[in-house]
Amino acid sequence: MIKRIFASLLAALFFVSIFGTIAGCNTMAGAGQDIEQGGKAIKDEAREKR
Repeated sequence: MIKRIFASLLAALFFVSIFGTIAGCNTMAGAGQDIEQGGKAIKDEAREKR
């Protein structure tokens, strides 16, 4: 009985960690794109001020 509960908890923890990792990767990719766009805007503004 305890082995079955432990196995279920371990499987749930595994799936939560996998989905959390996938979500984290998507979030980091989005943050990278946002930072890249901000850098581009600063670069364009600097070119206009020359």
